[in-house]
Amino acid sequence: MKRKNSLLTLLILVIISLVIVGCAGPVGPQGEPGAGGAQGPPGPPGRDGVAGAPGPAGADGLSFEPPVYVGSAACAECHEELYDVFIQSGHPYKLNKVVDGQPPEYPFTEIADPPEGYTWDDISYVIGGYNWKARFIDQDGFIITGDADATTQYNLWNDELEMGDEWVAYHAGEEKPYDCGSCHTTGYTTSGNQDDLPGMIGTWAEDGVQCEECHGPGSSHVNHPMSFGMDIDRHPAACNECHSQGEVEIVEASDGFVQHHDQYDELFQGKHAVIDCVMCHDPHAGVVQLREAKLPTTRTNCEDCHFKEVQVQNNSIHEKINVKCIDCHMPRLTQNAVGDPERFTGDLRTHMMAIDPEQIGQFSEDGSVALSQLSLDFACRSCHSEGGDATVKTDEELILGAKGYHTPQLEPVEEETAVDEAAN
Repeated sequence: MKRKNSLLTLLILVIISLVIVGCAGPVGPQGEPGAGGAQGPPGPPGRDGVAGAPGPAGADGLSFEPPVYVGSAACAECHEELYDVFIQSGHPYKLNKVVDGQPPEYPFTEIADPPEGYTWDDISYVIGGYNWKARFIDQDGFIITGDADATTQYNLWNDELEMGDEWVAYHAGEEKPYDCGSCHTTGYTTSGNQDDLPGMIGTWAEDGVQCEECHGPGSSHVNHPMSFGMDIDRHPAACNECHSQGEVEIVEASDGFVQHHDQYDELFQGKHAVIDCVMCHDPHAGVVQLREAKLPTTRTNCEDCHFKEVQVQNNSIHEKINVKCIDCHMPRLTQNAVGDPERFTGDLRTHMMAIDPEQIGQFSEDGSVALSQLSLDFACRSCHSEGGDATVKTDEELILGAKGYHTPQLEPVEEETAVDEAAN
């Protein structure tokens, strides 16, 4: 009986299945896949593969050869146009070797003779000689100073000041070794003596400030220019290494002028310290050659930033005689070679630019430090003084005295008062 029931149940299930299959419709199209599930746990790591073939051996550290100096002439082979500009600037002529008893050659200037009592055969090097002044080194490597009455520094003629073309004393009676190589040469090191001359302190790769003094040794770049670039530090601190003296917080002065190598120290006194030197100056061109070519001596102008000041400039007298911003805000406070303290005029413009209208004097009580703002002595009296530009007579009238305009008579003050006021 139980067996019959089981067979009956199985038969009923088969009949139901056939009915369901027979009633089902055709299969529809496949739907779009659903969203992916979460990332499952990582599987176990596989076994290590077979080791590959060994690579080539690295270079022996002891065999590394650092780049060396190749000279500016090598740079000129690819950078001819840039070199032609650079070689007209003052940098390459900071130190110049005398070869076969012949004086060095310079752009724009000429040194005719060595100091009295010397011939060119007695001279090993000339210090400078480009535009400003020249000093001379003897065959033992010492700077020629002469006895107590000697004049051994030659100041070149300055057209703007109508001064120079004269011999003056330089540390007369003293023995002066040449220890200026860190700023006057390329690839300088303090060890040894250049040319085995006892007066030459240190050695160097090239005379003067050449391309590689700022760009670094060039042998790697020359041989593999695409692999080794010639980088340059554009920060003002790079220029500061030579264009300053002592601590940048102090602008040193003497004889009524700022020292000639304090440009960065001067710049550091004001807001322009945040500007890179190369924003205004092309280091390849310098200033002198641009002036000689009647070209702008800076890459940007004052009015590019200080346009509001230009808009309110309403001094018709200054406009008439073509007074420029730098005539007041960058007066010739610095003496490189020549200067006239009575006219408050040196031969180099300062990089201090802010004028304090309540400050008469420019220097500390002992004259050894320049104050951080320009005084009226240099901002005004450099023109408004006997022989200054403001007293030049034109064909039509005297500029001063015209239309009731007169030279301001600045009352002299005691030096202590001027210094105290400036300090406040």
